[in-house]
Amino acid sequence: MLFFLLLLPLHIKFSYELKKKVVFKQLSNRSSVKNKKYEPNWQSLDQRPIPNWFDKAKVGIFIHWGIYSVPAFGTTSKSNGYAEWFLREWKSDQNPAFVRFMKDNYPPGFEYSDFVTLWKGEFFNATQWADLVEASGAKYFVVTSKHHDGFTLWPSNVSWNWNSVDNGPHKDILGELAQAVRAKKSIHFGLYYSLYEWYNRLYLLDKSNNFATHHYVDDILLPQMYDHVLSYQPEYIWSDGDWEANYTYWKSEEFLAWLYNDSPVRDTVVVNDRWGIGTNCKHGDIKTCGIDRFNPHKLQNFKWENAMTLDRYSWGFRRNAVLSDYLTINELLQTLVETVSYGGNLVVNIGPTADGRIVPIFQERLLQMGSWLKVNGEAIYESKIWRVQNDTSAERTWFTQKSSDVYAIILDWPTDGYVRLYNPIPTYKTVVTLLGMNEKLDWKLMFYKQGLIIDVRSITHSQLPCQWAWTFKLVGVN
Repeated sequence: MLFFLLLLPLHIKFSYELKKKVVFKQLSNRSSVKNKKYEPNWQSLDQRPIPNWFDKAKVGIFIHWGIYSVPAFGTTSKSNGYAEWFLREWKSDQNPAFVRFMKDNYPPGFEYSDFVTLWKGEFFNATQWADLVEASGAKYFVVTSKHHDGFTLWPSNVSWNWNSVDNGPHKDILGELAQAVRAKKSIHFGLYYSLYEWYNRLYLLDKSNNFATHHYVDDILLPQMYDHVLSYQPEYIWSDGDWEANYTYWKSEEFLAWLYNDSPVRDTVVVNDRWGIGTNCKHGDIKTCGIDRFNPHKLQNFKWENAMTLDRYSWGFRRNAVLSDYLTINELLQTLVETVSYGGNLVVNIGPTADGRIVPIFQERLLQMGSWLKVNGEAIYESKIWRVQNDTSAERTWFTQKSSDVYAIILDWPTDGYVRLYNPIPTYKTVVTLLGMNEKLDWKLMFYKQGLIIDVRSITHSQLPCQWAWTFKLVGVN
């Protein structure tokens, strides 16, 4: 029955019309407060300055949680097999691994919608999740409000009986997380939202009309987008699922004009660049260029984000994952420092279990990152790019800058007791310290007028302020 509702969303007309009237009445009231500054076109929207909190934050946490967390099955293929794509892999793509998994583990006639009764989230605790995000050192948090299966983590009236209040955990997941995260003060709350739904009848109707009609956009997408902005006031909207249609079909320009002009988060909200064909890497505040784990390995002329996962092969939780499928803390920190040195932000994804737990391997990695940031955060938060980004051909030393101070982050502690930095130009005022230790370190000139050799022979491993990646603060260098 539920799967039938997913494929043919027979939304209660009265409920939908009431919701629509309430939402658009709020929009009308807000629109009267001031004149619109940004017009619903990219030429105007692209002129909006990016709120500065995002660049200062540098580090975020992403969470994928939904019905797909029940089967929690994915493959290690880099081209497909994500756990959160379970429905599509099983039903449409007929991925042999997913078909076999269902045949071996569930009775005949079992449908994707039947998983919802098993998704109870009995151990879900929004405060515990927020505590972990805070301990990770992250400054913003993004949770999936709706993935491509169309199931919403809030009581959307245009997703009747296909949301986390009517079914599953019977909780307003977004509401509980928004409250818990905002209680931390230092963390910005954000929402991931999939523009499209694989099997929504109205979307498939529009698609069959070559997107000349907008039934799905007008009756589902826009009411949901307005609703969760007004209800939860996210400061980051991470749009996705845009790749099948042009931005004109999604009415992206119209929505963003309202978001920037009249929404309750108009002064602080940021959005990514996934708003339809033709927008990736061109429009939106934060660029991902339509690529997960976007890491250009060079400077860009726009603000970008590396959205990546601790599980190398999936965004949703996988019960069949093995230890080697997860990034080590050294790999995570290397990704972090490289991303920040090139001017990007890093958002680290984890997938909770169906019962609402964040498994120990994810906890350990996030807590390790947090302990590292407690020592080295000075070189990360609010930092800027320096004139060079890495120091050696092996790319094992990375630079950031804050004010006139330069930070050199090394990924390997030297075996001979000397740290060699080839690019800094020292002056008679140069002072070198290791973050986490107060003592000034001896150094000498490497080449004529350029390069430093820092003497760290006196520092034993037991004295090191952290276990992985160490930061030298260089004051008075060019």
